[in-house]
This record gives sequence, C-alpha cells and structure tokens, in this order.
Amino acid sequence: MSRACADQVEVQVVPDFCSEESDVDESRFVFKYTINVHNHSGQNMQLLARHWKITQSSGEVHEVRGKGVVGQQPMIAPGQAFSYTSRAIIDGPVGVMEGSFTCVDTATQRPFEVAVSAFRLAAPNQVH
Repeated sequence: MSRACADQVEVQVVPDFCSEESDVDESRFVFKYTINVHNHSGQNMQLLARHWKITQSSGEVHEVRGKGVVGQQPMIAPGQAFSYTSRAIIDGPVGVMEGSFTCVDTATQRPFEVAVSAFRLAAPNQVH
C-alpha cells in the first residue's frame, strides 16, 4: 500500500496482480489498483483530472492524462472519501506507477495538485 497527503487530502493505493487476465507468454501483466481519496479539510473538493506515469518492466514510460477518474469527477465533502478501482497493463512482472490528481476547492475555486507517491506493481514472487 502507498499513502500520500497534501493540502489535507490523503491518497491511499492498494495494487493487486490479476493472474487470470495476465499472459506471461504475451508479456501482458495486468494489475488492478484501488485508490482511496480522503478529504481531511473543512471544504468541499472536486477531483477534476488525473495524471499517471507508468514505468514498465522494460524501462519504457507511459503517461496517462485525463478528466476525472473512471468516468467521474467526484465531489468529496469534508471528512468523506471517494474510492475507485482501475487497471494498468504492463510489459513485465514488475513496474511502478506514480502521479497526481488535479482538484479544486469548491468554495474558493482554487485548484491544487495532490501527488500520488510511487507504488510498485509486482506479480507474486518478484524480488526486484
């Protein structure tokens, strides 16, 4: 699990290898990851966009940018959290993801970034 806090917003990440969807012979390794965004501030916030940097086993880096997460731009009230699960497909048994969420304080319309610390994607029994 990875955890990061910024601007009174906490992000927790739990990655999991999906063996049933992966194919070693095709260099296709599928991981799901569950993200929990918790608003510890006293203001409503909205998650507007995401940016992921995915480092493959081969060293190749892919960047993903887009509006919201899983088709939503959720509002998160003070003391509340929003959770979602998504997937990443990489070319080997080990990779790394990191990124950020662009959010806005809905009272002031002040945008801010919440960094998501690097987290490891690893199939079972991987030591590096």
